[in-house]
Amino acid sequence: MIQDNKKKNTLIIGLIVIFAIILIRLFNIQIIDKEYKINAGNNALKYVTRYPARGLILDRNNEVLVGNKIIYDITVTPVEVLPFDTVAFCKIFDIDTSFVKEKFREYKKYRSRVGYQTLTFLKHISNEQYNQFIEKSADFVGFSGVPRTARSYPFNAGANLIGYVSEVDGDYIKKNPGYRGGDYAGKTGIEETCEEYLRGEKGHSIFLRDSRNRIVSHYENGEYDVSPVEGKNIVSTIDGRLQQYGEALMKNKVGSLVAIEPSTGEILTLVSSPGIDVSILAEISKHYNEIASDPYKPMYNRAVMSPQPPGSVFKIVNGLIGLQEGVLTPSTHYSCSQGYKAGNVKLGCHVHKSPVDFYESIMMSCNAYYCYVLRNILDNPKYENIGEAMDKWNEYVKSFGFGTKLGSDFPSEQSGFIPNSNYYNKIYGKKGWRSLTVISLSIGQGEIGSTPLHLANFAATMANRGYYYTPHIVKESENVEIDPKYKIKNYTMVDTTYFEEAVIGMYRAVNSPPGTGGTATIAAVEGLDICGKTGTAQNPHGDDHSVFICFAPKDNPKIAVAAYVENGGFGATWAAPIASLLVEQYLNGEISPERKYIEDRILSSSLMHKVKVKKRR
Repeated sequence: MIQDNKKKNTLIIGLIVIFAIILIRLFNIQIIDKEYKINAGNNALKYVTRYPARGLILDRNNEVLVGNKIIYDITVTPVEVLPFDTVAFCKIFDIDTSFVKEKFREYKKYRSRVGYQTLTFLKHISNEQYNQFIEKSADFVGFSGVPRTARSYPFNAGANLIGYVSEVDGDYIKKNPGYRGGDYAGKTGIEETCEEYLRGEKGHSIFLRDSRNRIVSHYENGEYDVSPVEGKNIVSTIDGRLQQYGEALMKNKVGSLVAIEPSTGEILTLVSSPGIDVSILAEISKHYNEIASDPYKPMYNRAVMSPQPPGSVFKIVNGLIGLQEGVLTPSTHYSCSQGYKAGNVKLGCHVHKSPVDFYESIMMSCNAYYCYVLRNILDNPKYENIGEAMDKWNEYVKSFGFGTKLGSDFPSEQSGFIPNSNYYNKIYGKKGWRSLTVISLSIGQGEIGSTPLHLANFAATMANRGYYYTPHIVKESENVEIDPKYKIKNYTMVDTTYFEEAVIGMYRAVNSPPGTGGTATIAAVEGLDICGKTGTAQNPHGDDHSVFICFAPKDNPKIAVAAYVENGGFGATWAAPIASLLVEQYLNGEISPERKYIEDRILSSSLMHKVKVKKRR
């Protein structure tokens, strides 16, 4: 009996303790803990989002590429709206009454989903319209004017690499739960890459409603308001003025111009032409259909998204592999009788002296020379069969970065394509092909696809004599610590000693005396020691593409460039002068008087008529 009483007393005491805990907890929640009262679901309170200023985007010299300006949106909380003069409202904003009626029909249809939310009603109204609205805001209960920042572009350059900011949609919100309707995010370029730094953190102000949903006062004198946190500034690797000049050189041409600092992998310019005009970036949604329907595809960033045949610049890759494999030496001579002939295969070449050694083969861009080189690589008796040799060749080429995504921090980078034995086995059968079948690979044709970024990276690899830093467009700064991978040297599978031999040929291609056969002498600039290689990439759909890679100076290089001009013909006609002008501008700060005629020709010429595009009706 005594034991039963003890159990009973223990149970009673336990219940009293639990009840006391519950009472204390309820007291804290309802009386003391204001956090319960101010949760976002409390219908007595109205939350007004305060948007942060987005971080600035600076160039490598701290000039502002992308800044901010104040704009105004009109928001609406449908449950608070009282009858108003629709005509007067529309007159302020120069809109049709049907727009307003349609909006409210939509709010009524989805009223359970809308609830007490505040929604964006009009975007980017003018200062004049905003001021008119504020003067008459008492007549439009439920509507508010909200200041926020939008992008401004003090530098008229770099639209495609900067990217644009636009309002998030449902799909974006699903993938990024931290965003809500009415928020903006970077969608392309640096704006997308650095969204987490640039966006900042939203704040809010809390207001108290009365029983009729009208705003009565600031809740608790703003004690629980949260100030927005500005986004962090980003320093890009881009040289704004060089980017501007590069875009001028590529105006009225289709193609790309990419420059890299070899010692760091930092991208100095990244031009895709034709591109988006900077003036429309801030309001790109208004122009989106016009841009999207442009047959020249200005939103398509050719620099990182357009794998094309590299043409004769790729001969250097094959030459280096040949040197490494021991099937070639710098003194190896091969003859050329305006091309290479073997059986039923003929691959043409321009007229030049014959025979030529390795240095002259680069200097004169001899096709026949590299047909011999590739065949010696693929028919090397140390491999059991051509498939094994082809896969080793593929491995060599990919070590230069070709056929892979380089790992740049720039979005939408494409990998291009480098074929292997499996590729040809599927087409011809395992024993149905040989070195002559794939002979076009010797001169950078056939199935090879590389982007201009790949070519610029290759130029940087040549400048560094055998290694490259992964190209990147965001510079390490106080606000941003870049990925350690951008500081690692990526060595090719070719011994660094062989690169110096190829550089000699590249130097002679640009700096050989007139009449000696250098294909890129138009790119020579006194005192800069530019080393380069021309390319003419065959194009079955029209004129050939003009290609050129280079770096300068020869020793301790400061810049590596790739120019790709679609339908531009010979590499020396357009790509070489464009690339050399960019180099000269970067290293000297100006174009010398004796080369002004070249600059004038490039700036005033249009090649748009040569590019075949499908125009929409």
